[in-house]
Amino acid sequence: MIPARYAPVLFGFILSGLMSALVSAIATFRAAGMADGVAGLWLGTWLSSWAVAFPAVLVVAPLARRLVARLTRA
Repeated sequence: MIPARYAPVLFGFILSGLMSALVSAIATFRAAGMADGVAGLWLGTWLSSWAVAFPAVLVVAPLARRLVARLTRA
């Protein structure tokens, strides 16, 4: 098991992976359709987008938490 102190990083890793998979799948299928080789094309776009999404989530998540805290009541 992974120590609890790494939970925010693990959360960001999983969230960025799932979200980048979904968004890249939609964009790839809209651009290429159900052509031959679309799964390989999607896999390549997903991995490159995940490489950007994961560090972005680690940077943006604390900012989003602070913004949500300011916009909500306790």
